[in-house]
Amino acid sequence: MRRLLPSLLLAFAVSAAGAAAAQEPAAKVTVSTTRDPVDKSYRKMIKGMERFEREHAFAPDAPLRFQLLPRTPDVNMEGIKLRVAGDTVSVPVPIGPDNSFVLPRNEQALKEDAAVLANRKTTSMTWRALIRSPGLPPDTRRLGDLRLECRVGTEAGLVSNNSQLFAWLSNALTSADQVCNSPNGNYLFFADRPLFGVRLRAGNRVEDLPFKMLYAGGDQTAEMLRFCDCQVLLDRTYYAPLWDKSWPDDTLVEFDYMTDAAPGAQPPEAGR
Repeated sequence: MRRLLPSLLLAFAVSAAGAAAAQEPAAKVTVSTTRDPVDKSYRKMIKGMERFEREHAFAPDAPLRFQLLPRTPDVNMEGIKLRVAGDTVSVPVPIGPDNSFVLPRNEQALKEDAAVLANRKTTSMTWRALIRSPGLPPDTRRLGDLRLECRVGTEAGLVSNNSQLFAWLSNALTSADQVCNSPNGNYLFFADRPLFGVRLRAGNRVEDLPFKMLYAGGDQTAEMLRFCDCQVLLDRTYYAPLWDKSWPDDTLVEFDYMTDAAPGAQPPEAGR
């Protein structure tokens, strides 16, 4: 079940320390030192990008970006700096106002098994793929976009709910093919604002998602929540029926929000 991984993590009660930032002998950007820097494998993220290219048919008109989201209520999401850092290479990564970015390709960074580092602590942020087709109605997503987000995000190793001590368990439960093609998959999506409900619409077929597919399943305790990267965004989370082929890729996922959008607020631009 979707709650299996957080429950096992709670039973083991172990959290992994983030990897230390790689040295940068000739850094092109300064990132202030933190004790527990956020880091992702550059090689894994490139593999996610390669999967996007292979399976672009899920969202043929959408580009790929990645996005940083807050995991704890006290994290400052302003002024985040990001870089790809290896033994001899340090490449700055520009970040948009919505904390989304395009990851540059760098052969030297691949050879050095570089890390993607931000000047924030490991438990303070979560990462997601961001794939949005242009021209959608307001307050909607496209199911094919979400299917590809899951594949890319899982392949890239972006979800950070797991202890490194149980990597074998992580591999068993979170491979892209298993997570994104199974009703027991546990890939969480985040809406732009707190949710009342989520509706699927494909032609004349309309269905509301059940409560168990909202709010990370609706059964997160305070103890379990600290192992979930939905920690501070719980009221924005939902699962989507990615595995259900009776819903086509062009299915609209419609959001009923608790609050109106802030004046002038815009969703991430699909073509940026």
